[in-house]
Amino acid sequence: MMKEMSGFPPDLRARSLEALRDATVDVLIVGGGINGAGIARELGLRREQAGGTMRVAVVDRSQFGSGTSGKNSQLIHGGLRYLKYLQFSLVKESLHERAVLRRLAPHMVQPLAFLMPIYSRVEKLKILMGLSMYDQLAGDQNISKHREVSKREIASLEPDLEQKGLAGGALFYDCRIHSARFVLENLFEAAANGILMANHVEAEIGERLKDGSHPVRLQDRLSGEAIHCTAKKIVDARGAWSDPPGAKPRLVRGSHLVLPRLTAEEHAIAYFEEDGRIIFFIPWGSERQFTLLGTTDIEHTEGADHPQISAQEVQYLLNVARKLYPKAESFEPVSTFSSLRPLVASSSGSATAASREHHIFNTPDGILRIQGGKYTTYRSMAEEATKLLLKEISPFLNWHSKSAQEPLGGNSEKALARFEYDAPAMAQKYGITRVAMDQLIHDFGLATPDVLAMIPDDDFGPVTRVEYARISYAIEREMALRLHDVMFVSSYLGYERRWTEDSLQPYCYLMGSWLGWDSARQAREIARVLRNVELPVPAET
Repeated sequence: MMKEMSGFPPDLRARSLEALRDATVDVLIVGGGINGAGIARELGLRREQAGGTMRVAVVDRSQFGSGTSGKNSQLIHGGLRYLKYLQFSLVKESLHERAVLRRLAPHMVQPLAFLMPIYSRVEKLKILMGLSMYDQLAGDQNISKHREVSKREIASLEPDLEQKGLAGGALFYDCRIHSARFVLENLFEAAANGILMANHVEAEIGERLKDGSHPVRLQDRLSGEAIHCTAKKIVDARGAWSDPPGAKPRLVRGSHLVLPRLTAEEHAIAYFEEDGRIIFFIPWGSERQFTLLGTTDIEHTEGADHPQISAQEVQYLLNVARKLYPKAESFEPVSTFSSLRPLVASSSGSATAASREHHIFNTPDGILRIQGGKYTTYRSMAEEATKLLLKEISPFLNWHSKSAQEPLGGNSEKALARFEYDAPAMAQKYGITRVAMDQLIHDFGLATPDVLAMIPDDDFGPVTRVEYARISYAIEREMALRLHDVMFVSSYLGYERRWTEDSLQPYCYLMGSWLGWDSARQAREIARVLRNVELPVPAET
């Protein structure tokens, strides 16, 4: 029996748009971030169980996972800092979902140790108590219990870390993830279960009709063509772009810096600032050659498009880096990125202290809206949203969800363990390093052979053989239609260099050769990518 290819079928976008033309769907999900992807997966599982009777579609105005969901701290975590604000139920739910996601996608959701240096004896006592509670809330699903770390051990592990005033520290565990690719993983499964989907499509929702449905105009942002369809039910999963009447979400901006590598070991650093904010130093990049530093919490009052880091945020994060790592005094950011957290409209308190609880509700126009929540809890939020949907449109499908049991893409722990056993031999066969092989498995899991099959014999100019394969796979199987889709979603290569028009040209040429671009289109793509690499703004003096 022939093995099914991974990812999206190559014709899925075109086929979905044609299927939507003048059609009526049961559910239209507008927004392909993690919440939209999670709901699509839930509905796909129900649809598959029911024999394919429900018509569901997902559209996104850009690439799936290119907004807030792909520009976070790249962690699946319980939210240690929320204990300070007594949000115990949120932390417990997050820790439970962390365990669920480790089972669903062990290739992507990988345990990561966090070393926490502490510079006050009083603060040390508080943090150790908080970590004990963190362990208790995780229960028997915990990765590993925290432990206290002496000053001597910290100095041994991180010799460049500031030692003056150090009272000791702690070691605890959460998980790392490639958050944009994880959105795609959920959508791959949804597509396999018959969910229609199209990226780079703007949805314009008309006034509700007498029968409760909505007319929708779908504008293809690449071709300019517009088609029309009708949706019996609409899910607004646009996050920061959502604008429900009387309940616009509260937008908080989180920003990150990408710096040259600071940490000596493969663990991350977690550091509590005096304002209660926790700052992470995470080994990051295609070869862990960078440190991802963040995040900030700033009220955002401008539009949702292209949120950008401020001079104050750059300086704040650099000050933290230089306080903990004096050698960072000479470091300048390689790149930055920012995203907007759409908190519940009624949330109160400072941007840092505001609740991350979620709210899933129908507005008077009959549209199901989603606000707040955390990336880590997306699956339970999707299950909740789906139950509300199905009560209304298909009560007979509203049975127990399988989303917590079904491994994504077949990536069970057992299947992945067998696959990883063969990893050294595969790396040798394709002439790539073990580090590159491990990174491919982390990003693609059991689909890695499909990526390896696209590795050419030689580099494509400055484009390495592995990069060539990733780009080819992104175009062929991940609906990547713009250079931005490849550089900031399928991979995070866009954040790894200070790009120039000359250095981007080979990557653009490679995409153009796959997609048949003309030179003018290539020039536009280069300009788009350069605009989307948020080079640091000058720090204010």
